[in-house]
Amino acid sequence: MPAAESKLVRYRTEHEGRIAVLELNDPPLNGYTHEMMRALDEGILAARFDDRVDVIVLTGAGEKHFCVGANISMLHGATPRFKYHFCLHANETLSRLEQTPKLVLAALNGNFVGGGLEIALACDLRIARRQGGKDVGRTGAPEVNLGVLPGTGGTQRLVRLVGKARAIELMASGRLLDLAEAQTLGLVDRIVDAPDLAGWHAAVLDYARSFCAPGKASMAVGHIKRAAQSGAEIPLEYGLALERELQARLFSSPDAKEGIAAYVEKRTPRFGGNA
Repeated sequence: MPAAESKLVRYRTEHEGRIAVLELNDPPLNGYTHEMMRALDEGILAARFDDRVDVIVLTGAGEKHFCVGANISMLHGATPRFKYHFCLHANETLSRLEQTPKLVLAALNGNFVGGGLEIALACDLRIARRQGGKDVGRTGAPEVNLGVLPGTGGTQRLVRLVGKARAIELMASGRLLDLAEAQTLGLVDRIVDAPDLAGWHAAVLDYARSFCAPGKASMAVGHIKRAAQSGAEIPLEYGLALERELQARLFSSPDAKEGIAAYVEKRTPRFGGNA
């Protein structure tokens, strides 16, 4: 658990602790302040250091909004110096989330716009919500309408995900996308239809559990994530070197020994997880 509990980011574990759920909790909009980002940072570290946690699920409180970005009222009264350090810390927090060697799922319970999209982009997989065939939520990068740019990694991660021209068009127009277009562009990986919010949360946790021990070698999942996230940003030869180092760590792990032995013995493996 985080050392200092915060009402702005709820931290809990599910299914015998193998999943850590971080919930942005300032409804109805879940707009983030510096205090919320500090609480999120602390929750990320708590999940990273907990060997009982294989997968992190990041979601928002309520039924309409995952996160609509930074709290505009907070920014309105802040000094330029504060805004700079606020953006710097938010970038550091999302980089920590992105580099944590555990799979991170964004459970998008509603609108994820502006900084909310930027938080989702720092996650590995993004799951959106549909109820009765109707999409719940939209996405986009409308910061241009405030006279600013997406300053929590959006200009960088969006380009890397959808390509330069498409990213520029999305950010310069500030238009919002429905979930179908978001999925076509790769901003959403899955859209899950459920009768209510509770059913959708249950479906997300079931999906998250498919990456957890004992059924999945979660240490290997985390290393795959780290190799892909870090390797994509460096020259190929350095990415291959990173891959080799991570593979060497896995070969010496109990999970690799179990997986290979199970294959030879023609049985289902029982993995131990990150420990």
